[in-house]
Amino acid sequence: MIDLGLIRDVLSWAAFLTGGAFVLTGSIGMVRFPDFFTRMHAAGVTDTAGAELILIGMALQAPNWITVVKLGFVGAFLFFTSPVATHAIAHAAWVVGLKPMLGPELEREDAE
Repeated sequence: MIDLGLIRDVLSWAAFLTGGAFVLTGSIGMVRFPDFFTRMHAAGVTDTAGAELILIGMALQAPNWITVVKLGFVGAFLFFTSPVATHAIAHAAWVVGLKPMLGPELEREDAE
């Protein structure tokens, strides 16, 4: 017989580990990328995906449906607000005059 508890545990751990890998990748990107806009991209994309996967893992381990619903609301909130916040911060940087690095500037950055 198939143990549904074991399948749920394996799926939740897969979601936790994949979400953690996304968050770790985003944090490495924040350190390694050369300019503000590429760092914002690394943070915005990977944090949203990582947080959603971690919430899915938590929902799989939830003891009751009300907890799953609450986690769903948190996930929906993050899904809509995180990209909007990232865009707002990047737009504010653009408005005050911060420009992305382009070809020759990136080559100088690598040489330093």
